[in-house]
Amino acid sequence: MTQLKRAARFAVGAGVAALLLAGCSAGSAAETPDSAPAGADAAADGPRVAVAYAGGVLIVDGETLEVIDDLPTEDFVRLNPAGDGRHAFVTTSEGFQLLDVREPELTDHVVEAAAAGHVVRHGGKTVLYDDATSDTTVFDTDALADTDGSLPEAQVIEGVEAHHGVSVVLEDGTFVTTVGDATGRSGIRAVDAAGAEIATSAECPGVHGEGTAKGEAVVFGCENGALVFDDGEITKLTSPDEFGRIGNAYVSENSPLVVMDYKEDPDMEGYLLTDIALVDTEAKTLDKVALPDGISYTFRGVTRVDSGDAVLIGSDGRLHVIDPATGAVTASYDAIDAWEGPSEWQQPHPAIAALGDVVYVTDAANSTIITLDAATGETLATGELPQVPNEIAVVG
Repeated sequence: MTQLKRAARFAVGAGVAALLLAGCSAGSAAETPDSAPAGADAAADGPRVAVAYAGGVLIVDGETLEVIDDLPTEDFVRLNPAGDGRHAFVTTSEGFQLLDVREPELTDHVVEAAAAGHVVRHGGKTVLYDDATSDTTVFDTDALADTDGSLPEAQVIEGVEAHHGVSVVLEDGTFVTTVGDATGRSGIRAVDAAGAEIATSAECPGVHGEGTAKGEAVVFGCENGALVFDDGEITKLTSPDEFGRIGNAYVSENSPLVVMDYKEDPDMEGYLLTDIALVDTEAKTLDKVALPDGISYTFRGVTRVDSGDAVLIGSDGRLHVIDPATGAVTASYDAIDAWEGPSEWQQPHPAIAALGDVVYVTDAANSTIITLDAATGETLATGELPQVPNEIAVVG
């Protein structure tokens, strides 16, 4: 396997520099979600789903839910769409490995990382974060679709102190990244395209996750609320509870409203949650909403659809549609069997993803995957899987 090693690093304060990362294997152009198709063949193929299981990744037709291929890999991997309509990044012990869902092939392209972490797609950029170094690698998303034997040029932005973090690059080149070290995580920092600091905040203990809403307002979760970076300024939004941990943001880039997960008990066992947080990035407000009795979820169980609504796969097995303005459950549809929460977050349990208003839900207990119409609740397709599904990534 050919790994993509960084020939040099550039400090955040010194700006961003372009590097050529060498690699092997190739792929043709594909449709990108925010622009015209980069290749007609990929657009004609329709959506596909990568499904991780212990020891491999299944490639599934996004319409029929038939298994197309089974690609062996490590026992536990994570999946993230690359954003180019063709690829996903598979996080392994070697780094970020590029998965071509059209061939399909787990390519030899690897962006080397000692602890591959978050992948962010925004503003035509695909951003990879290495927890072991806090270095950030930035690709032009469209260029990933056109790989012809090597990965395209990338920007590598050197981190300051290693921690489990995340970065995002805005359309004007502003770079927003988390701040922390081996002992903990404390906040975020924003610099402009030249590397000059715009804003910083240390008011976010346990900072985790990122989401970019309408107008490029970027939200980060904290153990006591959230931070919003908007128009060059950072605003701290405080949880209503002394401990009110927010770890993930579910966003629509067409809406200022963000749905976030919420945990109020630091000693809670298991990973099922019963509250959500609602952030209005324009009004700069944060509200906690309790879900109706009997509805609980995990971080893998929430996403947004084209309408702007949030959809959640509850432990009751139903798909719940949530108004991001009020947190009210506006509709509930039968989806899969009721399920119990995992004792460890890595364990297989239902996962959810969406493409347009089509929602994909895995059922780990029965090794199946289904699609539903978020507007009507109609089950569109059901597929049996030869392995127990864990994480999923929809590409199309």
